[in-house]
Amino acid sequence: MLLDEIVRVALASLRANKLRSFLTMLGIVIGVAAVIAMVALGNGAENAVNERIARLGTTVIWVNPQRVNQGGINTASVVKLTMKDVEMIRERAPHIAGVNQQQDRPLQVVWRNRNTNVQVTGTASNFLEVRGFRMAAGRMFAEAEDNTRRRVAVLGADVLPLLGVDNILAILDERIRIAGRQFTVIGVMAARGVSGVGDADQQILIPFSTGRFEVFGTDRIQDIWARAVNESAMTDAMTEVQSALRRSHRLRPGQPDDFTMRNQSDFLTVLSETTQTFTMLLAGIAAVSLLVGGIGIMNIMLVSVTERTREIGIRKALGATRRNILLQFLVEAIVLCIAGGGVGVAVGAGASVVLRQSFGWQIAIDISAVVMAFAFAAAVGILFGVWPARRAAVLDPIAALRYE
Repeated sequence: MLLDEIVRVALASLRANKLRSFLTMLGIVIGVAAVIAMVALGNGAENAVNERIARLGTTVIWVNPQRVNQGGINTASVVKLTMKDVEMIRERAPHIAGVNQQQDRPLQVVWRNRNTNVQVTGTASNFLEVRGFRMAAGRMFAEAEDNTRRRVAVLGADVLPLLGVDNILAILDERIRIAGRQFTVIGVMAARGVSGVGDADQQILIPFSTGRFEVFGTDRIQDIWARAVNESAMTDAMTEVQSALRRSHRLRPGQPDDFTMRNQSDFLTVLSETTQTFTMLLAGIAAVSLLVGGIGIMNIMLVSVTERTREIGIRKALGATRRNILLQFLVEAIVLCIAGGGVGVAVGAGASVVLRQSFGWQIAIDISAVVMAFAFAAAVGILFGVWPARRAAVLDPIAALRYE
């Protein structure tokens, strides 16, 4: 038998049992679609993380006091960051473009008949430049307002709903009470999203001097944020900050740092790695259904061999060789898998679009995942089709003709 005739016979056999053929390749359809949709979902989540990292900037360094437990006692209260540390970084870190110090504490905030508990952050006027925030309305307080301890405040985007503010302009120039003291709202920041350290949008900024002397009543600084001049200078900048702080804290060589330093991207790098692992896990689980589909194909093909024993005997009696019979049944299995793979690709892509439109999830269809899933489906057809095909090929024609 010629190859084209073998293929025609195989396709005719599949058309003769349309429902069974459809149900057989359904496992492959579901498997391929699941792999494509899950990988697209995972890649979309990873892209969202990477975009967030890019938006936050990889040139920001975060410094806070080291928290060490010794004998069950937290010694973090012994170590503190002060303005001396900030000045030392400014003097001894030439690769640092800006330094911003912060004091923060959850405090009661009241506006009209609404009150809530929000983190209030005392910070310098260069907060926007160092941290990469933007204003949505109004303005940031100036250095002069910081030096003169003016009672002005800049609200984070997520503070507005807490105070029952629907129109962003309605809160500008209004007076709110923070810890019992009146402050004038001069601006509202644009939404930023999670920044790696809590919800950055759910905070109220006030001038550092105002917070230090009138609200918090302490010279202790909770955080120091520094921005390197560029990404290539990040290593030098972190080394300079570490050296400046060790000198400020008078740490001898060999003594461990009493502070911690992190690159801003470190907070989200862990999330990115977790997302990649989650994507691989989802793809692995989805791939299991491909194996199940392959086993289903093998099972159906074995049943088909049994049902068509007399047909196989007749073909052999008419001159069909073992190779002809082997190819016929192998072609049937491969066609089922390739057809199922093609339908699965379409279903997977469609499911990805539905997820994006219905839930607003970020989806990124990976061409390599599509190719891999389709190739795996074809491989499943070959792998699980060989045994039934070989079983059909080795049938004795006389025994096959006598089979009832």
